[in-house]
Amino acid sequence: MVGSVLMRPARTRRSTADGPVDLRSDTVTRPTKRMREAMVAAEVDDDVLGHDPTMRELENRVAALLGTDDAVWTPSGSMANLIALMSHLQRGDAFLAPAGAHVLDAELGTAAWLAGGMPRPLPHDAGPGKVSPEAVRRAAGSAGPYYTLRTTLLCLENTHNAAGGTVTAPDEHAAVAAAARAAGLRVHLDGARLWHAAVALGVPPATLTVGADTVQVCFSKGLGAPVGSALCGNRDFITRARRIRKMAGGGMRQAGVLAAAGLYALDHHLPRLGEDHEHAQLLAKRLGVDPSSVETNMVVLDDVAAPVIAEAAKAQGVLVSQVSARRIRLVLHLDVDRAAVDRAADVLAELLDR
Repeated sequence: MVGSVLMRPARTRRSTADGPVDLRSDTVTRPTKRMREAMVAAEVDDDVLGHDPTMRELENRVAALLGTDDAVWTPSGSMANLIALMSHLQRGDAFLAPAGAHVLDAELGTAAWLAGGMPRPLPHDAGPGKVSPEAVRRAAGSAGPYYTLRTTLLCLENTHNAAGGTVTAPDEHAAVAAAARAAGLRVHLDGARLWHAAVALGVPPATLTVGADTVQVCFSKGLGAPVGSALCGNRDFITRARRIRKMAGGGMRQAGVLAAAGLYALDHHLPRLGEDHEHAQLLAKRLGVDPSSVETNMVVLDDVAAPVIAEAAKAQGVLVSQVSARRIRLVLHLDVDRAAVDRAADVLAELLDR
């Protein structure tokens, strides 16, 4: 099963010749005609009252790919991360995460607000988006008096979005996870783009989850599904996770319609992710960005007048993401073909005078 995931299938993308080139994110993709057909044809049942067969097929498939016992589908990666943190943390517990991690900066503070955890960002001392085992050991510390914070969890992210889609290799991940577990911490892996990391490294996804208690993966980032993530772990955890998902308003009814999109994405869109990485390399070279800094499907432009560049590019049909006043992020995905890459490069290179 894993081997077939990395094979490249027939192309299913639509042409971008006539519309805007949207590089804001790999979440802007639209379901392809064949994905929509799969959704229409899905076998469904009420997932709250028992199980939806298509949903169960997707959950089993993802658990097998990631080397875990079981999985539960969620509407979003943010909900999946929140469920994991609500399960792992008690109110007042501290948790560690690399600086800029999605659970710290892009989930509206739910880690503290709803899960009751005290976030403790760790600097990237092992490379962009990465922390070292030594940093985890230092931050975990040891038990103090009853009135001191207890650190009980480490949250990792692969690929690291805010760092530009950087990848953590299996040995690096395993060493950090082992350090956390030795310090008495549980480990949650935000693998929203773990598929990209696996393709970039040429390894099965399960090699990137070793030592993690729970893992979240996304179907709408890069894989072209309109919605959905999966949260994976052992069977006891998934039983708790289903209850917490219901508490959070995530009870599913005839959810096989959505699960069918995830299954189609795994079969037809996951095998072609390497094409997005190739396009990112091409775009980086055209824009004078060091290709070695581009590890997956993201290109980052630093020290630019982001608002000015973004507005001027938009006027010429190229949409980009402003990360800050001096940074732009360009994300390659299913709906951006080679012609669109060239078109975007022409526009941006002129604006950047590169």
